[in-house]
Amino acid sequence: MTAMMTALFGGTSPQWQSRVVPVPEPGPGQVLVRARAVSLNNADVQQLDSSASGTGRRREYLAGYEFAGDIAATGPGADSVHIGDRVMGITMGAFAQYVLAGHQHVMPIPESLGYDEASALPTGLLTEHGALTRARFRSGQSVLITGATSSIGLIGVQMAKATGAAHVIGTTRSKTKEALLRQSGADSVVVTDGQDLTQAVLDATGGEGADVVLDHVGGQTFADCLPATRVDGHIVNIGRLDGPQATIDLDALSYRHLHVRGVSFGFSRPEALGHVVAAAVEEVMPAVADHRIRPFVDSVHAFDRAHEAANRMRSHRAHGKIVLIVP
Repeated sequence: MTAMMTALFGGTSPQWQSRVVPVPEPGPGQVLVRARAVSLNNADVQQLDSSASGTGRRREYLAGYEFAGDIAATGPGADSVHIGDRVMGITMGAFAQYVLAGHQHVMPIPESLGYDEASALPTGLLTEHGALTRARFRSGQSVLITGATSSIGLIGVQMAKATGAAHVIGTTRSKTKEALLRQSGADSVVVTDGQDLTQAVLDATGGEGADVVLDHVGGQTFADCLPATRVDGHIVNIGRLDGPQATIDLDALSYRHLHVRGVSFGFSRPEALGHVVAAAVEEVMPAVADHRIRPFVDSVHAFDRAHEAANRMRSHRAHGKIVLIVP
């Protein structure tokens, strides 16, 4: 194993900068992964842009969060994996040839998946399964997923269906994406640019509302979800694509006895995140292995063309994950 590696750093420029730095050594409970592919998330480009514009903290940082590769070394106590295992996972500082992660934060890659597909899965799998768990989802319930054509939302649609949802409703702003949602398993599609979200969901559920809502949009969409949720139903906010501010109808919240939660597993304590990973491996990995849950990869870019991948993310035209192949 080489002593030096190439990694992408942000914080000092409008684009990630490639640097040659020492390969880190795994400490207690850590693994070192030889990354083969890494995937972009909205937060990666938002952090890059905020640092460059001066609205964020302007200091250099190792970029990236989501990766797939092979175990190259293990630290003391990292007994759940072995050198050579193919794994995917999440950690801060993933845009590098060698990635440090907690051994409890990696998952085995099914044989049916390549590294590029595997790198596109961890965030979506953990976020959507964790959110369904927080919502106390049970087989036979109805699930509304807003922003369902986002890369994470598409995982959520498939996961809800694979774990027994009786009726999955997905929202999109574009009529052209309706076929994509139905292909992913959505039973009903709400095109929010031309339909009233609340009324469309009530119509699709016989006037009752959805049992569970996974909201990736926030803003006014989050507010519209409250009266679209069944009495005693659960709403979990995951993302804020339309912004973090929402003015809600407290009558809809109170009279319907709704349970509202927020999740952001990327900022969870390591032990708590480990529990989320373990539950996802046990409960949804079989559906990944047999392709009931699969990633949607929008585009694949060379590691030294990371600026192209970032610009693709900024365009808001990607249909699925944007992947970098690590040399």
